[in-house]
Amino acid sequence: MNRFLKTLGIIAVAMPFFLPARTFGQAGGAAPAPGGRGQAPAGRGQAPGPGRGGRGAAGPPATGRAGASADITGYWVTVVTEDWRYRMVTPPKGDRPSIPVNAAAIAVLNAWDPAKDEAAGEQCKAYGAVGAMRQPGRLHITWADENTLKVETEAGTQTRLLHFGSAPPSADPTWQGDSLASWEYAGGRRGRGSAGPAMNGDLKVVTMHLRPGYLQKNGVPYSANAVLTEYFNRTSEPNGDGWLFLTAIVDDPQYLNTSFIRSTHYKRLPDNFSGWEPEACTAR
Repeated sequence: MNRFLKTLGIIAVAMPFFLPARTFGQAGGAAPAPGGRGQAPAGRGQAPGPGRGGRGAAGPPATGRAGASADITGYWVTVVTEDWRYRMVTPPKGDRPSIPVNAAAIAVLNAWDPAKDEAAGEQCKAYGAVGAMRQPGRLHITWADENTLKVETEAGTQTRLLHFGSAPPSADPTWQGDSLASWEYAGGRRGRGSAGPAMNGDLKVVTMHLRPGYLQKNGVPYSANAVLTEYFNRTSEPNGDGWLFLTAIVDDPQYLNTSFIRSTHYKRLPDNFSGWEPEACTAR
């Protein structure tokens, strides 16, 4: 009920459906609007070469906070405008909308038993990196240090660390896995000698070394071999609203026949927001 009430107020706001900078082409058709599921990406553009940052040759591009191509920090609330019955409530066993599961996954999801997850202390299987960002509720994104973004979720009280450059892998797989982040720049990027990074691009995050969990709460599985690739795109509208579009791509040869793509939207909350209400993981 809490997550329903948290999200209900924001749903009433008229939402302008802007396409994020990153869209996915479809053979013989237009790119899908945010919120829908697209086909596998038609291809990635080549990374732009380093631009000139003053006199002389440009040095290597900055990373982490210094190289940010977008500001995604702050408080954000999930805007649930699609898949309501799969996100606001736990769907029935076996319900798997448009998820390209294979026979092995179907066997697992048809055997889903939340009581067994609770008995095993695995109530957080739907709150790993793959599922936590899809849950209704709020996010709090901050810089943990100059090369690490921290993403906290109310849902499941989870914390993700997005590392720029490199970071030692965790000893064992975890719900949030190991995430490597990098900035992508629209229209070139600045090198050394510039006044600062151009705020015109998105954040790419690749997460591996995940503890097996659920794509959605009713037991649709992903394995320890799953790779999660995410693109965070920030927009600022003329009326002052800030929006964050997250496109997530899951590749899992153990349980998926092809890439599974979905997008999630968040609206920025005021800097002085004080209503943070973290909740424990639940299996039901």
